Amino acid sequence: MPPISGSWAKALQGEFHKPYYKELFETVGREYQTRKVFPPPEDLFNAFHLTPLDQVKVVILGQDPYHNDGQAHGLCFSVKPDVEIPPSLVNIYKELEDDLGCYVPNNGYLVKWANQGVLMLNTVLTVRAHQANSHRGIGWEQFTDAAIRILAEQDRPMVYILWGKPAQMKKSMLYNPKHLILEAPHPSPLAAYRGFFGSRPFSRTNQYLQENGLDPIDWQIENI
Repeated sequence: MPPISGSWAKALQGEFHKPYYKELFETVGREYQTRKVFPPPEDLFNAFHLTPLDQVKVVILGQDPYHNDGQAHGLCFSVKPDVEIPPSLVNIYKELEDDLGCYVPNNGYLVKWANQGVLMLNTVLTVRAHQANSHRGIGWEQFTDAAIRILAEQDRPMVYILWGKPAQMKKSMLYNPKHLILEAPHPSPLAAYRGFFGSRPFSRTNQYLQENGLDPIDWQIENI
């Protein structure tokens, strides 16, 4: 696995020396050598690389990476530019259009959000090809929980967007009164009509950021 760099490396350095991380490192390395695993190793920590700790304004928690060829690149819900937009992201775009009037782009590449301070973190960072949740329970949850605890300690305004029960299970770790928590059903086709549509997370996030003197997020993903 490639190293995490920058402010996240310093914040997470205690985790790298724990027995569970050594075991996780070895397990994931073996999986990459013997199986088809997503995302590619160089993309594994993109969420941390693209959104340094001191720049995080918004946190979107996902579950585990997309498991079909060429989709995952280290940001939850995002896919590479030339990949078909997955159903959950189609629904995110629909809500974004209804909420803020953004047009629906021709791609699902969400790096623009990450570069503005939106940390898009899956709670499990790898997956075997075509086997959803196949790397659940190997240690990633302990690592990403550590990252969530570090975020909870940041004494500045921040917004957490928790879609679906797995993400909402992390709510108990979030205690900072300066942090806004927005909850809604998952945007997947199975759940989106149960309250995801109409939840207006994007405008509510921007309103909170602006009320606290921060620049809003430009949520519009442009056509490529």
